[in-house]
Amino acid sequence: MNFNWKILTAAFLFFFLFTGHSIGQDRKFVNEFLNLGIGARSQGMMGAVSASVNDITAGYWNPAGLTEIDANFQFGAMHAEWFAGIAQFDFLGFGKKLGKKNNAFAGISLIRMGVDQIPNTFNLIGPDGRINYDNVTEFSASDYALFLSYGHKLNDNFQLGGNIKILNRNIGQFGSAWGFGFDLGSKFIFGNFQLGIVARDIPSTFTSWSFNYTQEEKEILFATGNEIPKSTTEVALPQVIVGISYSGGAKQGKNGFHYLAEFDINISNNSTVYKLIQTETVDVSPAFGVELGYNHLAYVRAGVGNLQNLSDVPGEISGFNIQPNIGLGLALGRFKIDYALANVGHIGIAEFSHIFSLQMDLKSGGR
Repeated sequence: MNFNWKILTAAFLFFFLFTGHSIGQDRKFVNEFLNLGIGARSQGMMGAVSASVNDITAGYWNPAGLTEIDANFQFGAMHAEWFAGIAQFDFLGFGKKLGKKNNAFAGISLIRMGVDQIPNTFNLIGPDGRINYDNVTEFSASDYALFLSYGHKLNDNFQLGGNIKILNRNIGQFGSAWGFGFDLGSKFIFGNFQLGIVARDIPSTFTSWSFNYTQEEKEILFATGNEIPKSTTEVALPQVIVGISYSGGAKQGKNGFHYLAEFDINISNNSTVYKLIQTETVDVSPAFGVELGYNHLAYVRAGVGNLQNLSDVPGEISGFNIQPNIGLGLALGRFKIDYALANVGHIGIAEFSHIFSLQMDLKSGGR
């Protein structure tokens, strides 16, 4: 077989950044793939969309925003590749308008983050001590999240929404985990201003891991100085995101320029690095995004976030990081195509990811 050491190296990076299972028992690396964000439009604005999101991706960002979808049905998809195409990040979503007054919307979303074709080198060295590449097989490390979302418009100025999310994470045949959690979201509208408040992982999201190593595999791990993973339960602590947006310019159906700007603050205790504001109990991470459109047809977007104090020595700040993202969008009738150039997950490294999204509105009866 074609043994790819590049994939093996990326797999180790993937494990440490995204799987966050029992290694080290560090709960600050819990379900990191759910902190990455979905949708090229949102990524182009650096995820600063909790107050303004109004499409099928609201199931992730703020389920209250689902109520602003005009179509009877809406479908959305996203694809991104990281680590030179080794890691795949995908999203599929579908939703339907509900209620006699069309004041509710229900959606289902599936998110996958995975590295495929990872070499399994447990049997690389045979009983006689010889290296045999024919004994190397492959496996995948994948994280899945299923969101069941509902949004309800109570009046023209107030909307509520919530998620039930089911998580499945696996590392080939070696280990798997199941998790369960809830999110709540709200939106308040004051003229051109919108306020979004989202509570994620309330009261906490629990994910339970179990592992299935053979006795021979355990002996290999022990002989090579590796820790043998044990079954454990991770706890993702609650996060609160508060966003405020302002929009202006040409109204829907009118020609001309229109714009939107939003500022979000993420308050949590789940940081993996030094955030801009960090105490023993709270981390604060801001993000800012803007969108400029013309005739509600073409869009240009930009955002900054991931503002972090960097540290080479614990307790000492040695530098500062800021991440810019940019994006483009095109609306063609019932279809919307979005693109973002992002540096997600690469602190201080100019290795960008290309993110593509497609959105389609459907009418009743397929018209």
